[in-house]
Amino acid sequence: MSAGEPGSVVRRMLLGSQLRRLREARGITREAAGYSIRASESKISRMELGRVSFKTRDVEDLLTLYGITDEMERESLLSLAREANVAGWWHSYTDVLPSWFPTYVGLEGAASLIRVYEVQFVHGLLQTEEYARAVVRRGMTGASQADVERRVALRLERQKHLFANSAPEFHFVLDEAALRRPYGDREVMRGQLQHLIDVSQRPNVRLQIMPFGFGGHSGESGAFTVLSFPDADLSDVVYLEQLTSALYLDKREDVAQYEQALKELQQDSPGPDESRDLLRGLLQLS
Repeated sequence: MSAGEPGSVVRRMLLGSQLRRLREARGITREAAGYSIRASESKISRMELGRVSFKTRDVEDLLTLYGITDEMERESLLSLAREANVAGWWHSYTDVLPSWFPTYVGLEGAASLIRVYEVQFVHGLLQTEEYARAVVRRGMTGASQADVERRVALRLERQKHLFANSAPEFHFVLDEAALRRPYGDREVMRGQLQHLIDVSQRPNVRLQIMPFGFGGHSGESGAFTVLSFPDADLSDVVYLEQLTSALYLDKREDVAQYEQALKELQQDSPGPDESRDLLRGLLQLS
């Protein structure tokens, strides 16, 4: 995975935020902007959030509408639009990916800090190949072996980000339930526990376990991921995966609630050293 490949998603977000600022500065409504490019108000909203690709003609027309006549400024934004449409490395896996997931892979690859709470199973970035295969088989009932292997290959490709020279910071909180619930046979689970012990000692990884003994906690709403980016123009994004879709939340008040929940999870869970001891104990029992 090259450093620049995940950038297409972030470039869409950057371009969208700049188009939104230009529109608001001119006092133009989304409806009026949509009319100018023969699109709906919701299409403008998706463009400004970086959720869709950009047609060069649409960007040109919007810049004209917003009064941007300086050629250098126009070319800078048009160049960003062209770069934003470059397909990421994950594009070749879209045949086995749900429609909402490629956007997440792009955000994950561009983030400088990834904070996660997981309860159902070990997070994909921390899974061994054998454990990932067991998880994918369970989630893709009836899928061909070839499709299962392609999904596993994608997961392993994503994990290269964890070990790259420019890897971001990762803060994981895994519920003990994710470690107790078996995927695969005994050896698969033992291998997964040992892998977590090993990965947790990397300098860019902070891994904590929320034990059963703590009782109720702030992660009651289920698994979620908070992604932060190095560019100050990009707000944090909360990713919530559902059975048939996913939500990407970037409103400040929404993000703040999830960040508070994660902060409490980190405070209430044993620290990384104690969590490693917990993992070693589970390994001995397995």
